[in-house]
Amino acid sequence: MRSSHKSPDRSFAKSGGKAKRAAAELGPSQRQLRTGELVRHSLAEILREEEVQDPALAGVSITVTEVRLSPDLKHAICFVEPLGAGVGAVQAEGVVAALNKAAKFLRGRLGKLVDLKFTPDLRFLHDESFNAATHIDKLLARPEVARDLNPSPPGEDGADEADQ
Repeated sequence: MRSSHKSPDRSFAKSGGKAKRAAAELGPSQRQLRTGELVRHSLAEILREEEVQDPALAGVSITVTEVRLSPDLKHAICFVEPLGAGVGAVQAEGVVAALNKAAKFLRGRLGKLVDLKFTPDLRFLHDESFNAATHIDKLLARPEVARDLNPSPPGEDGADEADQ
């Protein structure tokens, strides 16, 4: 005899795929965020304390602005911003390339500082959010934009005086 009853395993498997897709659309989990902050703080400490033997990193202070982890916590994208006198976009890319070259060394040091089942692979990217914020500030400071953002009340406009 055949039963029309569906196996609970099949229905769970079908809904599991939808739940994973919905979770991916919502953003990172609390576990990813918490671990990302742990890795960010630890990397900042390593970069402050350790001497990485690369001329591109000599005399440059590096801020780790954000760390995004994959859902399995095995891969980390680290957003960095090099600080220092005269660090331009070209030099920033050199700093990021040097960090990516030293990623295995940094991962080894990270493994000693954090208590995780797996120490994530590190990939460094330049954080462009500072450049975007500066660009937006410049746009908002333009006279034509400032005029639109702060319209003068009727009667105070120069056009009313010119009409008289």
